[in-house]
Amino acid sequence: MKINPLGSQGINPYKRQMNKLDQAGKTASKAADKVEISSAAKEMQQGSQISDAREAKVNELKIQVENGTYKVDPKAVAKSIVAFYKK
Repeated sequence: MKINPLGSQGINPYKRQMNKLDQAGKTASKAADKVEISSAAKEMQQGSQISDAREAKVNELKIQVENGTYKVDPKAVAKSIVAFYKK
């Protein structure tokens, strides 16, 4: 009596897996990704138009932080947090 082992003989399961990966790679290469940037985003990239007053305020705050003279108003911070979460 002859007993054959279970499963298929002569088939390399790793080769079959590689074939599946190759087929998936071929289909993925056909569909290329494409990114389009809106005109509004292009305007933002060209340079933000910061007003001179805002730029001066930022520079003043930088100097205060560097000197250690910048003081945070805890009541104003608390009001801002409450207003944010009430929205």
